[in-house]
Amino acid sequence: MGAIEEVYEDLDTDVEFEEFEAAVEDKVEQMGGLADEETAAMLIAHELRDEEADTIADIEQGMNDVKFLGKVTAIGEVRTFERDDEDAEEGRVCNVDVADASGSVRVALWDDMAAAAEEQLEVGQVLRVMGRPKEGYSGLEVSADKVEPDEDAEVDVQVLDTYRVEDLALGASDVDLVGQVLDTDSIRTFDRDDGSEGRVANLTLGDETGRVRVTLWDGKADLAEEFAAGEVVEVGDGYVRERDGDLELHVGDRGTVERVDEDVEYVPETTDIADLEIDQTVDVGGGVIETDPKRTFDRDDGSEGQVRNVRIKDETGEIRVALWGDKADREIELADRVVFTDVEVQDGWQDDLEASANWRSTVSVLDEGSDAAAGVASGASESGSAGGDGGDRGANETGLGAFAEDGQKAAAEAVAGESGGDDGSGGATAATAERSSGTVEFTGTVVQTGDPVVLDDGQQTRTVDTDASLRLGEEITVRGPERDGTIDADDVF
Repeated sequence: MGAIEEVYEDLDTDVEFEEFEAAVEDKVEQMGGLADEETAAMLIAHELRDEEADTIADIEQGMNDVKFLGKVTAIGEVRTFERDDEDAEEGRVCNVDVADASGSVRVALWDDMAAAAEEQLEVGQVLRVMGRPKEGYSGLEVSADKVEPDEDAEVDVQVLDTYRVEDLALGASDVDLVGQVLDTDSIRTFDRDDGSEGRVANLTLGDETGRVRVTLWDGKADLAEEFAAGEVVEVGDGYVRERDGDLELHVGDRGTVERVDEDVEYVPETTDIADLEIDQTVDVGGGVIETDPKRTFDRDDGSEGQVRNVRIKDETGEIRVALWGDKADREIELADRVVFTDVEVQDGWQDDLEASANWRSTVSVLDEGSDAAAGVASGASESGSAGGDGGDRGANETGLGAFAEDGQKAAAEAVAGESGGDDGSGGATAATAERSSGTVEFTGTVVQTGDPVVLDDGQQTRTVDTDASLRLGEEITVRGPERDGTIDADDVF
């Protein structure tokens, strides 16, 4: 056995011996006699080993050739194109998405391989791929030189017809997912390496199993402006990527996002405000008890930034939330129920904790009566509500949970028992009925000024008719007759 054969025998490669031997002879010729056949064979073997990709995540642009194992997750249509040579036959290409546990990559199959893919390939098959990495339209892809099915190999990638958020895994592609829009971002532009301009925008979707950030590229970025929070949409032909340790669902040129008539609700799992600690990144929710005007400022780079502060309260405490950038434009009013996700807890003014909602955060104003709103109203955790087991809250809600879009009306209805029945199971208690016609005294914090004033004592809210000049956050006591759920305050102290 010659030197070339011995080196080849020790090499685990899909390259045929004749191809390897020819590469060795070329190497000897290139080096002008500086290397014999054995040295040249070892150099070629080293190059082949360097280009082996143990996983799809190891594939990088600049590699000459790679070989890897992956499961087919999507098969595109065969497309035809005209070659530069007018006398050449029409070209064909088929894009196939393959994945392993580390990620996914698009593989371009040309001409005869494209035709064979259309007839023979199936989603779920495992392939051995050899090819050349290059930059494609939707990122890194591999132009295939050789593709072979491997019936004995196993690749741990789940391929589903439809996905829920909890089903998403790195490497999944051709993903169809239905979710509720929780938040949207504005379109941003960036410069690519080739000098062209790219566009990107984000949606955040949620379902019963969790939430996911959806990244919309280039022509799909405009879709972010077509949907509003609370709508239900379906993502088609998405693919999963990882960013900063979190999975994201990406939508490229083949993908779609369409409004659908389905019932999907995201119920947040928030952290009690009393349990927050500095440097945590958490989800928090509660009723809005204070809002500040938006402020603008100049950044160090000369650009203009903006921020708006709101204060929320759950049954365990209060916290100020700073909304940065586009988040400051969200329409948030007093008495709204809101959830902020992925906020950073920081040391705020006068040693008070403050939550910061940045580009990664989402801002959701919840609909009255939804399961999500009920979760926020009950204090953000499964520990239950103050003053009851939570079973009656849907019928006779008090505290900040009584606020709806019309906070005064909801508070009045909750106090007067209008939302309940006449059998006592969910309506006003006897004490509430008695207060509705007599003189009452109530002590609470001012959570809304104006006409009328709204007070909250941590257990219930009361609307008050008074001409007194009051400040948000001030604790007062009012006394007077109560009519139709509103206290007509004769005394304020």
